[in-house]
Amino acid sequence: MLPRLKNTGFIMNFIVKQLNAEAQESAAAETAEAPTATTNVPVAEAVVTAHDDFDWSVDKRNVSHYGAEEKAKYDKVYDNTFVTIEDGELMKGSIVGLTKTDAVINIGFKSDGLISLNEFRDTPGVKVGDEVEVMVVEKEDRNGNLNLSRKSARIFRAWERIMEVHKTGEVVTGLVTSKTKGGLIVDVFGMETFLPGSQIDVKPVTDYDQFVGKTMEFKVVKINETIKNAVVSHKALIESDIEAQRAEIMSKLEKGQVLEGTVKNITDFGAFMDLGGLDGLLYITDISWGRISHPSEVLKMDQKLNVVVLDFDDDKKRISLGLKQLTPHPWEVLPEGLAEGAIVKGKVVNIEDYGAFLEIQPGVEGLVHVSEITWANTPINAKEFFKLGDEYEAKVVTLDKDARKMSLSIKQMTQDPWSTIETRFAEGSKHKGLVKNITPYGVFVELEPGIGGMIHISDLSWLKRLNHPSDYVKVGEHIDVIILGIDKENRKLQLGHKQLEEDPWTALEDTFAIGSLHEATVTKKDDKGAIVQLQYGLEGFVPGKHLYKEDGKQVQVDETAQFVVIEFDRNEKRIVLSHSRIWEQAQAEEKEAVKKEAKAEAEKTKKAVKAVQAKVEKATLGDLGALADIRAKLEGGENAEEAK
Repeated sequence: MLPRLKNTGFIMNFIVKQLNAEAQESAAAETAEAPTATTNVPVAEAVVTAHDDFDWSVDKRNVSHYGAEEKAKYDKVYDNTFVTIEDGELMKGSIVGLTKTDAVINIGFKSDGLISLNEFRDTPGVKVGDEVEVMVVEKEDRNGNLNLSRKSARIFRAWERIMEVHKTGEVVTGLVTSKTKGGLIVDVFGMETFLPGSQIDVKPVTDYDQFVGKTMEFKVVKINETIKNAVVSHKALIESDIEAQRAEIMSKLEKGQVLEGTVKNITDFGAFMDLGGLDGLLYITDISWGRISHPSEVLKMDQKLNVVVLDFDDDKKRISLGLKQLTPHPWEVLPEGLAEGAIVKGKVVNIEDYGAFLEIQPGVEGLVHVSEITWANTPINAKEFFKLGDEYEAKVVTLDKDARKMSLSIKQMTQDPWSTIETRFAEGSKHKGLVKNITPYGVFVELEPGIGGMIHISDLSWLKRLNHPSDYVKVGEHIDVIILGIDKENRKLQLGHKQLEEDPWTALEDTFAIGSLHEATVTKKDDKGAIVQLQYGLEGFVPGKHLYKEDGKQVQVDETAQFVVIEFDRNEKRIVLSHSRIWEQAQAEEKEAVKKEAKAEAEKTKKAVKAVQAKVEKATLGDLGALADIRAKLEGGENAEEAK
């Protein structure tokens, strides 16, 4: 047990003296009333022993014995001399003693309490007589000691203040004591709170160590009463200051106002400018009159420059800025020499299906339509002809300063080759050209830049039947052509390729006469029939019903067999053949031969019978037998013929 307080001993001595005095007074009164001691034992039976006159009601310290009621009364007087306390209660106490490790605290209780000096590290120089606020952890622990804590009292008071400032939004000061996962630990009013890394500053912070040991201002932004945990923010103070600055700037903002800003962030669609507490967006289209693919081509981080306010929204706090608007529009200050018919040089900045845009100077562009690329009348894909960044010289065809439009021409930089087309590309003349494009109906061939024509699919080959021109020639290959016709008005040439040779179908009519046999190989086959390869590079068609062989199976692809010509059309360049017709015709001829032979035999027998009958005038039995045999033979031959 801890030593009792000094005033406690004094009270005990006082109570003992009072009790002794009252006991003596009571004893004296009893003696006056009954001077002779009496007993319930009869006189005759009384036995006299030693110390019969000893008063056992008085102890050696001259303290009289008292009853239960008197004891309860005096216990109450004693208990009222002490302070009534409960576990978890906050109380004021004074330091009445110091040891090497603890401070002895008197809170007016029946015993003193000990608090470790570690809880006084924030107040160096603690001494006897200092008053401190403590919390009663336990009135009596298992060892019977009074358990007090100054740290718990401080945390309780700190939590009360933290809850109060959280409601009022008051700014508090705290000491950053250490770094932890995801943030910092801050001592606020003696209680540890958490400062997330995202709440340190408006800008991302990666080095947390630089803040350890610093005293900063914070706002309590979140509390958890269940676990008594608090989250603080320094960023909230910065944002509130920025918001005040924004409100002040927004109140003075006007369209057309020129402000100085600093580039704080660059994105694909523009740049964010710091206008001194307020951010504005400079769109990529408002950076330069000319085309740029990315803002970084013109701007750099932390670059300071003047911008003009194009628009702003008070509610959404959005400001649209412009940089190019600080200089005149290039169309308003065009060079004097730039007019229709002038030769200009430009860079390809945009390509569309209908043409390409050339930038003559920043902010001034002209369109080269696909029809103004080349003199040729063949289709041209602008995306294949032009490349971004390439430079071309062009002639200004039209110029409209008010509408800010300009049309350019590349083909007009050279003379129109169609003006002398008859002399250089006369009908019947032969040339070599480059295959530029292939369509299902023909091949476009370029003879020279700006001059070209088409070979129809039917004019590619005399002998081959083509499903598509690409089966005969490919893009990028050279091909010999002959000029079949000139359409100067529509800038078209009619070209031919097969006409370079004579039509072989005239000579082939005798070779592939109807009924002639030829060996051929099946190259393709479908439900309608098969395509077979003949000599001289010719192809023939065999209908499906004419592909059957004598065994009932069809001739298959890559199989070679004999075929007979059943149709030859020189005009349509068509040969129709049959394999089935060959063996069917052989069978028919064989049947016909058998039939003729049987008929001849029957005629011969009839003639023999008539001859015999003419010689015999009267029949005999032997003759009758011979005639019967001849007759049976004759009837058997006729029956056999009928059966066949």
